[in-house]
Amino acid sequence: MTTNDMVGTETDRKNLDNLQQNLSRVDELTHRLVAALSKGRQVPPALQGPSSELYAKAAGAYWSEMINNPAKLIEHQLSFWSKSVTHFIEAQALLAQGRIAAPEDKTPEDRRFSHELWKTNPFFNFVKQQYMINAEAITQAIEDVDTLDPAEKKRLRYFGQQIVDLFSPTNFLATNPEALSLAVETDGESLVKGLENLVRDLEANDGDLVVTLADKDAFTVGENLATTPGKVVFRNHMFELIQYTPTTDKVHAVPLLIFPPWINKFYILDLKAENSLIRWIVEQGYTLFVVSWVNPDASYADTTMTDYIEDGFLRAIQAVKEICEVPQVNTVGYCIAGTTLSLTLALLNQRDDSSVNAATLFTALTDFSDRGEVGVFLDEDFVGGIEREVAVTGILDSYYMSRTFSFLRSNDLIYGPAIKSYMMGKAPPAFDLLYWNGDATNLPGKMAQQYLRGLCQQDRFATDGFDVAGTTVQIKEVTVPICAVACETDHIAAWKSSFRGVQKMGSEDKTFILSGSGHIAGIVNPPAKKKYGHWTHADLSLDPDAWKAAADRHDGSWWPMWEAWLAPKSGKMIAARTPGTAQYPVLCDAPGSYVTGP
Repeated sequence: MTTNDMVGTETDRKNLDNLQQNLSRVDELTHRLVAALSKGRQVPPALQGPSSELYAKAAGAYWSEMINNPAKLIEHQLSFWSKSVTHFIEAQALLAQGRIAAPEDKTPEDRRFSHELWKTNPFFNFVKQQYMINAEAITQAIEDVDTLDPAEKKRLRYFGQQIVDLFSPTNFLATNPEALSLAVETDGESLVKGLENLVRDLEANDGDLVVTLADKDAFTVGENLATTPGKVVFRNHMFELIQYTPTTDKVHAVPLLIFPPWINKFYILDLKAENSLIRWIVEQGYTLFVVSWVNPDASYADTTMTDYIEDGFLRAIQAVKEICEVPQVNTVGYCIAGTTLSLTLALLNQRDDSSVNAATLFTALTDFSDRGEVGVFLDEDFVGGIEREVAVTGILDSYYMSRTFSFLRSNDLIYGPAIKSYMMGKAPPAFDLLYWNGDATNLPGKMAQQYLRGLCQQDRFATDGFDVAGTTVQIKEVTVPICAVACETDHIAAWKSSFRGVQKMGSEDKTFILSGSGHIAGIVNPPAKKKYGHWTHADLSLDPDAWKAAADRHDGSWWPMWEAWLAPKSGKMIAARTPGTAQYPVLCDAPGSYVTGP
C-alpha cells in the first residue's frame, strides 16, 4: 500500500465518521422537530391569508376580460411561450456545442441571485431565468385585470407577489447553489446546523416557526441596549415613566415627553450610544421623559383607546408637569402613539386644556384614506379574523403582529434569514435593530378592535369624528404647533397619508419633514452617520407629489433641523433637573421593569 493509498483511506474513514455522526444528529433532531411541531398553535384560516373571495373575483374578472378580448389572452400566452421556448433553445444550443455554460442572461439584477453559480452554471441559470420569466408572466396577468376595484387590485398585486416570492428557487435546497455548495464543502455539517437552528426556533416559540433574526445572546436590555442613564419616576398599570439624567448644566425650561408605540418596546430610540435619539436629545439640553408601555396579557382584554389616553397619555403629561413644576410640556408620538397623541391633543382642545405646548409626530397616520402597503391586511377578512381571535384570547398576540409586518418585507425578514439559518446553518447576526424587532409586544383586544375599525377602516378621526373618552374628536381640533416627520419608503405609515393628515389639522404652525429611508431607519438616523437625507418645504397646501417636487433636499439627518424647530418652543435655559421629586420618588434605574417583562 502506498502513502497516497493510506492517506486516501484515512480521509475516507474520517469522512465516513463525520457522515455517521451527522446522521445520528439528524435522527435526534428529527425527533425534536416532530415534538416541537406538535405544540404549534392552530392559526385561524382568516389570519393565514386573504379570503378566497379575492382570488375568485380576480379569476372571474380575468376570464371575463379574456372572453371579451381574447386577443389579450393570446398575446399574453404567446409572449410567455416564446420567452420560455427561446430560453430552452438557447440553453440546449450551448450544450449541443459541448459548452458547459449559461446562455446570455438579460433578466434584471436581483440580490437573491447574487451567487456566482446563478450566472455561470447552466442548470442554475436555467432555473433562475425560467423563474423570472414565470414571475413576469404572473405579474403581467395580474396587471391585465382591469375591472377589479382599485383596492382589490392592490391586494391582488400584493398577495400575488407574495406567492411569486415564496416559489423563488433560492427558497429550496435542491435549487439553491450556495446552500448546496456549502453542504458539500462541510460534508453536510451546514445542513445539520441548519436543522439545529430550525428546531431551536420551533422549541423557543412553542412550535410556531419564527425565524430568529438576531443573536439573542449578543444583547441585554439595560446592559448594551437602552443604556442612557435615567430613573423610573412613576409607574401605573399602563406604563413606566423614565426621566433621563441630564448631561448639561443648563436645560430648557419646558420638558420633552416621548410616547413610543406600544406595538414594540421603547428602546428603538435608545439602541446603542452612537444611534440613540434619547441620548442625543439629552445632550442638546432637554429634560427628557420617555414612556415605557406595559406588555399586556389577557387581563388587559377590555383596555380601550380611552384607557391609553386617560391612564397613559394624560397621566404621563400630568406627572411631567408636576415633576418639573411647569404648566406645559412638549410631546412626541411615534407611529400608533403619534396617532393617539393627535387624538389626545384634540381632546385637550375640547377641554380647554393647554398642557401641551407643541407636538412632534414621527411616522404617524391620522388620515387613513390611503393606508399604504399595510392596508392589504386591513380589509374585512383579516380584521374580522382578528376580532374573532381576540374574543377568545383577550389580546392580539405579538406573533400575528410580527408576522404581518415581516410579510411586508418577506424577502428581507423571512425568506432571506430562513435560507441563511436553516439551509446554510449560519448563526444570526449580532444586529441591535433586528434584536429589537424580535422583542415584540401584544395589543389589548378591545383597543386593537377600536383602532382597526374606527381609525384604520372607517377613517373617522379625519372625517366625521372618532369616539373616545366620552366625546367625539376630529382632526381639525389639533391646534398646537406641529412638526411631523415621515419617511420616504415607509411601508407601515405611508408618507403621503401622513402629509394629508397634517394638512387637515387646525394648527396654524405646521412643519413637515420627509426623511429618506423607511419606518425605522428613517427615524433612527443620527447626524454622525451622514446617511439618507431629508426634504422640507413651507407650503403644505400642495398635494404630496407637488410638495416633494418643490421641496429642498438636505443631506444627512433631520435631527438638527427638528431640534432647531423645538428649541424656540422650549423656553429659557435653567439649571438641570435631577430625576424624581418627593412626590415622584425614584423607583428604579432606567430602562425599568416593564421593558424587560414578557
